[in-house]
Amino acid sequence: MAYSLIFLAVLSLIRGIIYVDEIGIAMDANIGLLAAVFCAETYVMEQNGKRYEVFRLFPMKNKCRAIFRRLLVQNLYLCLISYIGYFFFYWQKPIEIYVSSEYSYCIYLIAVTGSCVFWSAFSMTMANLCRNQWAGIGISMVLWLLLNSKIGEQIWGNFNIFAYSFRNLSDAYDLSWLWGKGVGILLAICMIGMIPYILEKRG
Repeated sequence: MAYSLIFLAVLSLIRGIIYVDEIGIAMDANIGLLAAVFCAETYVMEQNGKRYEVFRLFPMKNKCRAIFRRLLVQNLYLCLISYIGYFFFYWQKPIEIYVSSEYSYCIYLIAVTGSCVFWSAFSMTMANLCRNQWAGIGISMVLWLLLNSKIGEQIWGNFNIFAYSFRNLSDAYDLSWLWGKGVGILLAICMIGMIPYILEKRG
């Protein structure tokens, strides 16, 4: 929790912005990266905490419930600090240019929630498949770098999880980037739905 708050504070200090609309761009991809690091340990926490032998004795329903509950709490926390962290940038006195601050903040809430849900589920799934949180973080980083690039923008377009960051700020009412967030949430639901199968196969 400490490093996540420090991450947001440092980000607001080193990432320069001019317009209010740029706050969401500065936050969205970086919150995705934070979620990937923060949630990679969700599955393997028992192994690192030397509780694995006890955890594996639980009935499958109890194990799944514990994972679901833990992931839910992590996502609620990440969403909360990202909603609050948005205002850290206001010390730079950004100006409104295309739309109101209220509208910018509302669409940011949708975008950052999608990023939190997708990247937390993805890193958790990769960590469990590899049985190593660092492998989960590494794979997430590779995908993050690919999607958060010009190549990712050109290949996936509006279906990119980061399409919100690539949008044309002068056309603020174009919400085609919602396709990317929708796809990301659907993929996250699929990955979360695979938890019982992964637990059974990978332990």
